[in-house]
Amino acid sequence: MEKQINSITLVLTMFIFLVACNHQKSNSEESQPSIPKDISERKLVDLSHAYSDETVYWVTAKEFKLDTVFNGQTDKGYYYSANDFSTAEHGGTHIDAPIHFAKGGQSVHEIPIENLIGKAIKIDVSSKSINNPDYLITIDDIREWEIQENIQIPEGSIILLQTGHSKFYPNKIKYLGTDERGEEAIKKLHFPGLSAEAARWLVDNRSINAIGIDTPSIDFGQSQYFESHVILLSQNIPAFENLTNLEQLPNKGFDVIALPMKIKDGSGAPLRIIALME
Repeated sequence: MEKQINSITLVLTMFIFLVACNHQKSNSEESQPSIPKDISERKLVDLSHAYSDETVYWVTAKEFKLDTVFNGQTDKGYYYSANDFSTAEHGGTHIDAPIHFAKGGQSVHEIPIENLIGKAIKIDVSSKSINNPDYLITIDDIREWEIQENIQIPEGSIILLQTGHSKFYPNKIKYLGTDERGEEAIKKLHFPGLSAEAARWLVDNRSINAIGIDTPSIDFGQSQYFESHVILLSQNIPAFENLTNLEQLPNKGFDVIALPMKIKDGSGAPLRIIALME
């Protein structure tokens, strides 16, 4: 009888030990963050330009400035670096929040994250626009993409428009059409954009979450009324501008993560945007 009790005690002791080990292992795994397998196995493409004194801004906007606060060894023996920066909302790779052109529209901090992360497609018009700085992306360009890919633009997509003009960045004369600044420079702007007709067609016929382009504006350089901005942003569809590296993306089958600086009541903000491909 005593022998049987000792055997049961041993089994219970081993069981408690194994449970404790498993619990400790589980807690250890939970405490160490890891990249989800489906992300770590995907190719990441940075679609953002870096901010510097070369960053391209609208000709009337305040340009980026970086001031050194401290850079070097401290009197306590460790290295320390810190800067101050100032910038307009709209310059470099950035987001246009709906309120930028729509009274009562969402400001930067109000845009749902679901509109900034998700399935994306790319419409490449670079063969038509690379040598035409005034090119307007048409409804036919969008329909050609759907015919070529044999699908309709999926609901909730983020659309990226590739004109090829990011290769001129940051050369202002080639990218903007002028290196002059101020109100008088506006009439000298030349770069491709989305036609108002195509913007209206997208709003009326497709359900998209956001749209982006590799030029300074979703409207083309010679626009005077910014109709595409008004049409899209009035429907709370944010726009991403001054994108880059779109030539590295396929036409479909990738995801986008576009997270701006969360400026309360902001009409725009610097944007870090990436694509995730299989």
